[in-house]
Amino acid sequence: MIKPLRKAVLPVAGLGTRFLPATKAMPKEMLPVVDKPLIQYAVDEARAAGIEQFCMVTGRGKTALIDHFDIAFELEATLAERGKRDALELLREEAMPPGSISTVRQQVPLGLGHAIWCARAFIGDDPFAILLPDDLVLSQTPCTQQLADVYHETGGNVVAVSEVPPEQTHRYGILNIGEVQGNRVEVRGLVEKPAPADAPSNLSIIGRYILLPEVVTFLAQMERGAGNEVQLTDAMAKMIGHAPFHGLKFEGRRFDCGDKIGFLEAQIAFALARPDLNAAVREFLKHYP
Repeated sequence: MIKPLRKAVLPVAGLGTRFLPATKAMPKEMLPVVDKPLIQYAVDEARAAGIEQFCMVTGRGKTALIDHFDIAFELEATLAERGKRDALELLREEAMPPGSISTVRQQVPLGLGHAIWCARAFIGDDPFAILLPDDLVLSQTPCTQQLADVYHETGGNVVAVSEVPPEQTHRYGILNIGEVQGNRVEVRGLVEKPAPADAPSNLSIIGRYILLPEVVTFLAQMERGAGNEVQLTDAMAKMIGHAPFHGLKFEGRRFDCGDKIGFLEAQIAFALARPDLNAAVREFLKHYP
């Protein structure tokens, strides 16, 4: 029996040093793309896939992430008093049900695998999604929903993948692929940040995963990998052969919002995707040939 997918883990403990000084006093996940912070995009995407419970793996100075999803009584009262119904309705549409968000602390930066292990009590015996808010995907069908469709069909692990230039394989987790069925590929192996000469393919994992809870058992071994960190990729590799494991060439375009150029490009792309902004954005872009 395939268990329902109801949980998501959001690793948000990073310092965001590439965006200093903007992130000196504000979590990088609160950086807005158009008019919505990165963390909101991730949560909205997960909710569209039927996910109901969220665990944020945080660090010091990240309380703004939790406050963002709380009810701002004073703000709502002021909006109501001033008759700003559209703004008030927008806030209420984004409100989270009580008890749907929990947090755990990652006290030391030991890698993505360690961050997921910190959420082990939340994960329990259930399948769960992982969304890295730095990765923003513009698509017709939310990326997590695309992964969930594969999970519900196979009952196994599935990761979102995209092609990268061969010379960039050292920056990503790379797939060793088997059978290919349309946009779905069998995962036969995983290598974290291989040199171009050692990469088994140029298909890289992006920040969207659906994993079975058994991955926590392998993460608990605390084996260090690339960068002397506990790598999620290494733990996932140990799950191959025990359950179905697929990579999905998702529909849509991914923006690396942990990078300044990717973040700026996302601003333009998401603004152009908005009917209320498209014409004005195209007009001002004419001034920047």
